[in-house]
Amino acid sequence: MEEHKVQQFRTIKIRREDALNYHTQDQPGKIEVVPTKLLSSQIDLALAYSPGVAEPCREIAERPDDVYKYTAKGNLVGVISNGTAVLGLGDIGPEASKPVMEGKGVLFKKFAGIDVFDLEVDVKDPDAFVQIVKSLEPTFGGINLEDIKAPECFEIEQRLRETMNIPVMHDDQHGTAIISSAALLNALELVGKNIEDIQIVVSGAGASAMACIKLYEELGARRENIVMCDIDGVLYQGREDLDEIRSYFATNRSVRTLAEAMQGADMFLGLSAGNIVSPEMIKSMAERPIVFALANPDPEISYDLATQSRDDIIMATGRSDHPNQVNNVLGFPYIFRGALDVRATAINEEMKMAAVKALAKLAKEPTPEIVNKAYSSDKIIFGKEYLIPKPLDPRLITSISPAVAKAAMETGVARTTIDNWEQYDIELQQRLGIDQKLMSQIISKAKKEPKRVVFAETENVKILKAAQILYDEQIAIPILLGNRQKIEALVEEHQLELSACKIIDPYVEQEHRETYGDKLYEKRKRKGVTRQEARNVMRSRNYYGTAMVESGDADAFLSGLTSDYPKTVRPALQVIGMSSEVKRVAGMYIVLNKKGPFFFADTTVNVNPTVEELVDIIGLTASSVRSFGITPRVAVLSYSNFGSSKGEVPEKTARAVALAQKRWPDLIIDGDIQANTALNVELQQQSYPFSRLAEQGANTLIFPDLTSGNIAYKLLMEIGSAEAIGPILLGMNKPVHVLQQGSTVREIINMVAIAVVDAQAQQTIKL
Repeated sequence: MEEHKVQQFRTIKIRREDALNYHTQDQPGKIEVVPTKLLSSQIDLALAYSPGVAEPCREIAERPDDVYKYTAKGNLVGVISNGTAVLGLGDIGPEASKPVMEGKGVLFKKFAGIDVFDLEVDVKDPDAFVQIVKSLEPTFGGINLEDIKAPECFEIEQRLRETMNIPVMHDDQHGTAIISSAALLNALELVGKNIEDIQIVVSGAGASAMACIKLYEELGARRENIVMCDIDGVLYQGREDLDEIRSYFATNRSVRTLAEAMQGADMFLGLSAGNIVSPEMIKSMAERPIVFALANPDPEISYDLATQSRDDIIMATGRSDHPNQVNNVLGFPYIFRGALDVRATAINEEMKMAAVKALAKLAKEPTPEIVNKAYSSDKIIFGKEYLIPKPLDPRLITSISPAVAKAAMETGVARTTIDNWEQYDIELQQRLGIDQKLMSQIISKAKKEPKRVVFAETENVKILKAAQILYDEQIAIPILLGNRQKIEALVEEHQLELSACKIIDPYVEQEHRETYGDKLYEKRKRKGVTRQEARNVMRSRNYYGTAMVESGDADAFLSGLTSDYPKTVRPALQVIGMSSEVKRVAGMYIVLNKKGPFFFADTTVNVNPTVEELVDIIGLTASSVRSFGITPRVAVLSYSNFGSSKGEVPEKTARAVALAQKRWPDLIIDGDIQANTALNVELQQQSYPFSRLAEQGANTLIFPDLTSGNIAYKLLMEIGSAEAIGPILLGMNKPVHVLQQGSTVREIINMVAIAVVDAQAQQTIKL
């Protein structure tokens, strides 16, 4: 088995004062209620409350399931605790548990878009607790039980699951079980062992430990191979202090201490107390041991001590400052998301197992750049240091929630069904707070007919990671230009699988280089270019790649990640050239935020376009927007509103709008207009009702010069929480697109998808 370099993890120290200040700053706590409807007028108030609210009340009274149609129930989870087992603090009471419950609510919202009411119940009696929670069923779409001590938690969850028709899960039990099961499956694959054969030792006999073992049994672990310990030693048959629940886990082996049980064990699971496992115990385990020391904040044995004890260990903890953090946030938001979206009546074993397998599978896929940045590493690769995904991986929601929803449908606990899984994937991405609908549609379209895309900068690992995802997801067929040895070394270093992708070194491919050079010579011979110069320039990957597209040996070209914009555009213009229908090229960005996609042009090419050039840019941009299935509503921007100020810019933009209207009478366009006015429908309707944009506002913004456009999109990216995709090069005869310097892997993938769809469209036109 190949060993990988250990990643460096920064220890996070939390000061008491910082934690208290965090919870008191601005306003106390971590949550608030935010209205989802307008409440700015008397009519709004009348609709929201009396008398208008009576209408949905009547509808629900006649058809109770309409509560999901007219209220927030379908996206509302109750996080409920009595404070009897809060973190490692024990029975500290319901009031003291509230910060944890609020935190749980924040995680539900952040990672899955689920709203939460946290309820801290001052009741310890299981009968009374069950009755209270059961009575809340009309309010919630699901119930997350939290921080309730064992053994009462087992009875409470079981009774609620039997009597309630909404999903109920005690996350302290099942969350850890699901996450650690995924980690265990992948660890076993790495060490080459079968779960049916391994000897398992468990330290801890609480709710989490018992749930873990039961789920491990579902995966194939055998009870006779499991030894569980509590504070008094091994749970063995005949031990007089065992209750009925713990007796289930009692062993018939003669071992009586944790140290004895550890000898020859293949796997250790710790859910107990810190620093109770010694290096000697670790050394006594079988070859290639798996150690999950999950006690928090101090593991049963520290990560450093365990890994120093032997080289062949695979280690996981509950801490974020070490590899393989078993964190419940990897599970509960997405499990409830999937359950809510099909209105499941329960979270059953099949749904939990679906979550396990989805988690395990996701860890084996290439890690997105956004995750690498969040964890300051470019070496997050499946292996002993990376068994399960990171909590900030945005793919978790689209991996786990559909798997859970499908399992609910297949096992008959779903009350509604999902028929369009592609659309569901788009909706899940929207839950993350950024409108991904447009890009998801573009990617889906690209997948239907992948095209050959040439990459020039393949000695950059981002390009190779993107190529891996593009190939795996069948979005595009990557062609890699560059030195074969360097590319293959990077592929091996980062554990990628790109053997199916063609690698071409322009220095080696002399025949093609000469052929491409001769074609360039014919185009440029009357511009002072000799045949030999044209052949020599083909050693440049930007020239060679664009020549491949021009000659039909590839369908699209992508470059610019590590080079200046002109150095990428110039070869494309010389080799491929502009479309015969246009007089110039332009650059456009797609800007995504919660309000939807917006299109900005020209942001990269034309420094100070004339009136006629601005009209060309309007036409190119509008045509591109239509290609995405969106009707362009064009605002030509200025510092003036319809002549309110005089100057070169207002006059230029107004003239451009007038000419564009004559050329394209059906185009929705107006200007000169200020940016805020163009986007604010209410303002236009009040002050400028004659505007062609007053009905819906603009979605396509044409800037009067390069300076304003470039500044605008970069400001939005940095301080406006917007995602900018581009620059998209408009007006080329064949698909050539330029990456922004420093683009992430995700941004590269987005640009390739656009290039593929562009190539599809051009092929359709030619046919």
